[in-house]
Amino acid sequence: MNDLVVTDKLTRILPETVPVTLVKDVSLTVGEGEFVAITGPSGSGKSSLLYLLGVLDQPTGGTLTIDGQDCGAMSEAERARLRLEKMGFVFQFHFLLPEFSARDNIAIPMRKLGKLSRAEIDERAESLLVSLGLGDHVHKLPSQLSGGQRQRVAVARSLANNPALLLADEPTGSLDSKSSEQVFSILEMLVREQGKTVIIVTHDLEMAARTDRRIHLVDGMLAEAEPAT
Repeated sequence: MNDLVVTDKLTRILPETVPVTLVKDVSLTVGEGEFVAITGPSGSGKSSLLYLLGVLDQPTGGTLTIDGQDCGAMSEAERARLRLEKMGFVFQFHFLLPEFSARDNIAIPMRKLGKLSRAEIDERAESLLVSLGLGDHVHKLPSQLSGGQRQRVAVARSLANNPALLLADEPTGSLDSKSSEQVFSILEMLVREQGKTVIIVTHDLEMAARTDRRIHLVDGMLAEAEPAT
């Protein structure tokens, strides 16, 4: 298994009048095709760490390497390109554009990347919807979908550019139990059947136990990193 994500003493401190430490000295490695859960109490730095791993925020100390590339040496444009090409993001709330159909929401990352024609983009978006059980909802607006369906569209959008790494921040946190299971099962399938690397922040310890490994944070520091049980 090749290493996809490597951090060394990754740290994020907010430069307030009294500095606030969000993440401190986190060193970890995540391999290709691995399913990893980040757990910890509220305010422990779970989402802050995920944002650092997704290059959505910049560390104040330590290093981050994604697929062999030193993110600290990149310009903002290079980091944006890295996110677009190699990463997909799923958040607790779907953040779909309300005026766009399910298909057109999924098309947005592909349009930004600019590698496919409009016809190819539409075909891939529709294929992703079909693969996630939403083939009958291609032209529906987010307001015409249930919460679970909207979140599945968000997962499809995260897969638009076929990223190696998916980062999910409490993706089932706003869903009922049935929809939560559907979304989590999709993430499992992406790891087991497609070889994606998935890092998920979750407060649900039952779901965390279904991943390959759990990374537990307390006060921004790594408390344990062990196989899920």
